Amino acid sequence: MRWEDFRRSGNVEDRRGMGGGLGGGRMGLPIGGGRLGIGTVVILGLIGWALGIDPMMLIGGAEMLAPAPERSAQAPAGRAGAPTDQTGRFTAAVLAQTEDVWTAVLPQQAGVNYAQPTLVLFSGATQSGCGAAQAAMGPFYCPLDRKLYIDLAFFADMQKRLRAEGDFGFAYVIAHEVGHHVQNLLGILPRVQQQQRRASEREANALSVRVELMADCLAGVWAHHAEAKWRILEAGDVDEAMNAAGAVGDDRLQRAGGGTIVPDSFTHGSSAQRARWFGTGMREGSLSACNTFTVARP
Repeated sequence: MRWEDFRRSGNVEDRRGMGGGLGGGRMGLPIGGGRLGIGTVVILGLIGWALGIDPMMLIGGAEMLAPAPERSAQAPAGRAGAPTDQTGRFTAAVLAQTEDVWTAVLPQQAGVNYAQPTLVLFSGATQSGCGAAQAAMGPFYCPLDRKLYIDLAFFADMQKRLRAEGDFGFAYVIAHEVGHHVQNLLGILPRVQQQQRRASEREANALSVRVELMADCLAGVWAHHAEAKWRILEAGDVDEAMNAAGAVGDDRLQRAGGGTIVPDSFTHGSSAQRARWFGTGMREGSLSACNTFTVARP
């Protein structure tokens, strides 16, 4: 993926090396006797009802969200501006591309102005507007403060644990979280949350899958317009993104965990669904092509 010659976003808050800032109320809960695993998708509590938003709306491709403490410590301020290390510069460059694409596409296709989100880089743990953020959650979007949170060690874990490699695959992860921000600006997240409150667990999970698949598709829309405008793609890039999308499918994660595949428990979609919807967005480049709520079987 071509990225080094492009501008870096200034909407980056670098908290790496600044400590977790979690205070005494943080809840770090083990799953199965061990540390929270990257790529596992589990709803740990009723944080959504306390904060006014469903936890499933806060998580992206392969992340977890722990319950927020009763009183969150104030988040560290961080260092504003684009970071200087290579992985940080890459992340800031991809964020800048999403800014340029959605600033043009969202008003044109949806009549909504694009408000740029902030991307927070952290190491280990930090505070978000949605409560405690830990590296084990993976990347996620918090609609309450309109910020994306990423511990860049996640990219190394993608390679080692999920066998998802390549810079365009990493860019897909960032673009997926930005896709949740686009959904928030369009008012989709709060509407889905209202439906989930009245739904059974099975129905709520199905709604979450549609939200996540739409974010995958929106990541593809970004890729479509970025390629058309800047010719960012190199040989093998599309395969990298497809592999990354498939690596975080619920079926693949359940199988990797040694458990039985239970489709009714899916909250993000199968590997095939995730790769297919990313491909749809990349091929069509249209918001209307990403409406996962109007198809019978997404």
